[in-house]
Amino acid sequence: MQVILENDTLKATINHFGAELSSLVKKDNGAEYLWNADEKFWKRSSPVLFPFVGSLKNKEFIYEGKTYSMGQHGFARDMDFSLVSNDGTEAWFSLSSDDSTYEKYPFAFSLEIGYKLIDNNLKVTWRVVNEDEKEMYFSIGGHPAFMCPIENCGKQTDYFIEFDTDKDLIYSKLSDNGLVYKKDALLATNGGKLQIDEHLFDEDALVVEGNQAHVVSLCKPDGERYLTVKFDAPLFGLWSPAGKGAPFICIEPWYGRCDSEEFNGGLADREYGNELKPGEEFLVSYEIVVE
Repeated sequence: MQVILENDTLKATINHFGAELSSLVKKDNGAEYLWNADEKFWKRSSPVLFPFVGSLKNKEFIYEGKTYSMGQHGFARDMDFSLVSNDGTEAWFSLSSDDSTYEKYPFAFSLEIGYKLIDNNLKVTWRVVNEDEKEMYFSIGGHPAFMCPIENCGKQTDYFIEFDTDKDLIYSKLSDNGLVYKKDALLATNGGKLQIDEHLFDEDALVVEGNQAHVVSLCKPDGERYLTVKFDAPLFGLWSPAGKGAPFICIEPWYGRCDSEEFNGGLADREYGNELKPGEEFLVSYEIVVE
């Protein structure tokens, strides 16, 4: 099942499964800005990553002395959400813990995801509530994939990624296990603009930590911005499947990330993890701007 939101400028489609954004179209020219989940390159469009972002060391975590198995990016992206409300331009979806989640993740929670069209923006909101009687630990993040090139205009290597800083960026590299093994790699930009290279993602995602940028745009070959992601998250990822020539780039705001190769702690010790006391909520959002 799907929900369609529309205003005068944009049309957005969201699946109940994973509460995943599956389409974002500019109505005046019919241009599609979101990847279509073609399995040839990647079977998703914009999954929500919860209660973990990225991979855990040995694909497991330890809580109160017990070891739990967990796949990459958690489980929310592969679960059916309930539709809470829909007024045509804004919709909210909800997922609550149950016996199946409790076996994998020992906390009672509710996760609400909201989508709201405002002019040429789509605002995405995450609300996590600790429904348990103990402190809850989690991560959450987005993984939206945007068409690049757009409307088959030019080659991807003619496009640019632009940041709201003119400084070079430091990023973390991932190992074959999907874990951080190097935290000081240099992403050299030309005054805040990075030309996309066919080898940019040869070593998986680029993980930019430490609040180095909060606005990331995709630019056409002539330098014109055509899509922008704005966020307050402390880190973000950039990704496209290595070596496939996939016609999309992911810009991923994250409140959390994968473990590092040397990590040996418990759930409460994970870097960039979030904590909620019983009854508390975590409320954050990011915006997708169609320029």
